[in-house]
Amino acid sequence: MKRRQFLQSTAAVFPLSWLERAGWAGMMGDSAPSAHVVPAEQDRLGEHHSLGFSSIAFKVLPRETAGGLFLIEHTHLLKAGPPLHLHHAQEEYFYVMEGRALFQVGEQRVELKSGDSVLGPRGVPHTFVPVGEKPARMLIAFTPAGQMEDFFREQEKLGVPFQDPADFARFGMKWVGPPLKAS
Repeated sequence: MKRRQFLQSTAAVFPLSWLERAGWAGMMGDSAPSAHVVPAEQDRLGEHHSLGFSSIAFKVLPRETAGGLFLIEHTHLLKAGPPLHLHHAQEEYFYVMEGRALFQVGEQRVELKSGDSVLGPRGVPHTFVPVGEKPARMLIAFTPAGQMEDFFREQEKLGVPFQDPADFARFGMKWVGPPLKAS
C-alpha cells in the first residue's frame, strides 16, 4: 500500500475531531493550526497567577499541544524559588531572559545570566533561586506537560509554594528538599 493510500485510509477510520485533539489535523490536510501571540508578561487566557515569590503567566497550554508542552513565564522573581524537587515524567527547561538565577540540577550548582539556559532532566532533583538586586524573568517549559498546569493552579489557591511532599506526589513529582537560599 502506498503512503498516500495508507494516510487516506487511516483518516477515514478516525473522526477529524479525534485527530484535532491529538494534534494531527495539520498533518492530514491543508488546514494549519492558527498562531496565537501572547505579549510579554501576559497570560494566554488573560489570567493573573502568583506563587507568593513571583508572578507567572501561562504562555502555551497543554491542551494546545495535545499535552506535549506547558510553557510559563516567571516575572518579578526576587529572593525565593521552589523547593528542591524532581519530575517523574517531565523534563523542565529554564531560559533566563533577565536578571540572574542560581540553579541546582543534581549535585551541580550554576549561576545563569540573561540568555543562559539549563535543562532539569526527568528524575533529577532541581531548583533555582534568583540572585542579585534585579528581579529575574524566565521562561520555563515542561515536556510533556503532565499535570503541571493543575499543579500551578492548585498551588496558587494557597498563595504560597507547596512544601508538603504529598502535594508534590499528587502531581507526579517528588519533594526532595528545601529551596536554595539567595546569597
